[in-house]
Amino acid sequence: MSENKNLIEGRTGHWEVVIGLEVHAQVTSKAKLFDGCATDFGADPNTQVGFFTAAMPGMLPVINHKCVDQAIKTGLGLNAVVNKVSVFDRKNYFYADLPCGYQISQFTRPIVTGGHMDIDLDDGESRRINITRLHLEMDAGKSIHDLHPTKTYIDLNRSGIALMEIVSEPEMRSSAEAMAYVKKLRSILRYLGTCDGNMEQGSLRVDANISLRRPGNPFGTRAEIKNVNSIRFLGQAIEFEIGRQLEILEDGGEIVQETRLFDPNKGETRSMRSKEDAHDYRYFPDPDLLPLKLSDKRIEDMKAAMPELPDAKRARLIAEFGLPLYDASVIVSERETADYYEASVAALIAKDKAQGAKLIANWLMGEVFAAMNRDNHTMETLPLKADALAGLVDLILDNTISGKIAKDVFSKMWETGKAPAALVEELGLKQITDTSVIEQAVDTVLAQNADKVAEYKSGKEALFGFFVGQVMKATQGKANPGLVNDLIKSKLS
Repeated sequence: MSENKNLIEGRTGHWEVVIGLEVHAQVTSKAKLFDGCATDFGADPNTQVGFFTAAMPGMLPVINHKCVDQAIKTGLGLNAVVNKVSVFDRKNYFYADLPCGYQISQFTRPIVTGGHMDIDLDDGESRRINITRLHLEMDAGKSIHDLHPTKTYIDLNRSGIALMEIVSEPEMRSSAEAMAYVKKLRSILRYLGTCDGNMEQGSLRVDANISLRRPGNPFGTRAEIKNVNSIRFLGQAIEFEIGRQLEILEDGGEIVQETRLFDPNKGETRSMRSKEDAHDYRYFPDPDLLPLKLSDKRIEDMKAAMPELPDAKRARLIAEFGLPLYDASVIVSERETADYYEASVAALIAKDKAQGAKLIANWLMGEVFAAMNRDNHTMETLPLKADALAGLVDLILDNTISGKIAKDVFSKMWETGKAPAALVEELGLKQITDTSVIEQAVDTVLAQNADKVAEYKSGKEALFGFFVGQVMKATQGKANPGLVNDLIKSKLS
């Protein structure tokens, strides 16, 4: 890597990577874009297919207004312009899983244009990536090749489902930036409730356009990697493609414009087909659909109903509770995590909300996340409710238990679902705050270790930790650590 992190160094000099992404986000809706068929994932093949989906003669499309509202909301969430007039076009091509022989999409006049999104990188920097457009289109069906050695099966359940194709400007310069872009876009869509972002189920799929050029030169010939369904795979695919193109260019060859697929088992891309240009699809306005016209009121109503998005929520948590930037960024990255966190903070009894909020953040990103990963839980399936975590933190803040004992209580809460206060009482874990009881334990420990007391007073101050450990051991870890420290210092001074 060269000194300029946006350049890669080859045998013949520096190259710049140019990446643009097309994200296909399945619209959250109970019905398809142009008919009333269901959209449930995992249904038996061809059980969610209506007359229009199956392209029966004479069947006409009827726009699903919910899908239009979802596109408006997404456009607003991406700081874009929602166009009051947009047009649906026919994009003509033949696939066996596209019965009508065309896809209804938007070409020259999409519903959303412009926009931008700020991405956060691991080095702490932030970059703004501009968005070209968002258009609505219907998905194709699914061809299944692995059920028979010589036959392909067709499942039309997915055919006609509404997609938002979100196209970025070619402004990303590394796989890290591309991954950060998709991660942030997925987060925004989930906050908005316009796409569930489930990449494993195909609700969010990414096409990556990648090319290399000499710094300052025009764009090079690009290759497109289709249908990547994992952020990690996206990073691997881009890295492989950069290496492949670099080797060809450094050897004096030319990049062929083509569509490629990523094989996650081999960690490499392979050629799928030569890339068509837009005119090959023979776009023309769909004769069965009038231009889509949106009123100012409809757009303003959607704007008024917008939820708080990740960047705004992060800024608020930092301002309201004094959270560090890193903590706030982790918490707001997923809507469910942010909701859980805020519900926990709201349930705190402690007067010092800022102190409690910071402690809840520590526990959430520490013990809670670790237990989630260990037991394969999601935020939706957590056995620990938000008010239970708040209750545990309250017990720490009011000195009922120490932070060390709290970890044992947390484990029991996770296993049993019992309330923290009940477990502390049941297990006899309440912290000792009676100064006379702690003083007696300190006196006993110092008397039993007179030789070490002498060593400490002669300058071996590292023994202080030994005395603290012995007192905590004598009180079964229940003594208030602050009082233990103060009393030992007082006795040894």
